[in-house]
Amino acid sequence: MIPDRVRKILAENGLEALEFEEGSTPTAKMAAEKLGVSVSQIAKSILLKGKDEKYYMVIIEGDAKLSSSKAKKLTGTKVRMATAEESFEVTGFYPGGICPFGVENIKIFIDKGLSKYETIYPAAGTDSSGVPVTFEKLKEITGAVVCDVIKDGD
Repeated sequence: MIPDRVRKILAENGLEALEFEEGSTPTAKMAAEKLGVSVSQIAKSILLKGKDEKYYMVIIEGDAKLSSSKAKKLTGTKVRMATAEESFEVTGFYPGGICPFGVENIKIFIDKGLSKYETIYPAAGTDSSGVPVTFEKLKEITGAVVCDVIKDGD
């Protein structure tokens, strides 16, 4: 079930989540199959924990890989992927359902590669949801900083 705080943000912005059977979209590939879109249109939200003890979120194409060196340059510190427990503690979402809506006190970055799609699909806080949204609208709602954070050649 989509968290109320996420539903509220979506409603305030004229967006509506697509919901599927529980556990059906935990990976970008599964989400793309369910939505009938390319894997790269899935806006994969990844929570990172820095050596500075701060958390950062990056939103990248579903089939892209995060560049550790670019993430370090972007955040100013060495980062690692947050654990499932850390993800839930910090965002209220578990991996597979981490979304950029309704997270607080986390700097959010969105990779410029997602801008080439008319519609992209971040999760809505569950592993069985997707939100059709434009790059610009997602950037606006989340306050995300546009960046280049994926491995080259991906």
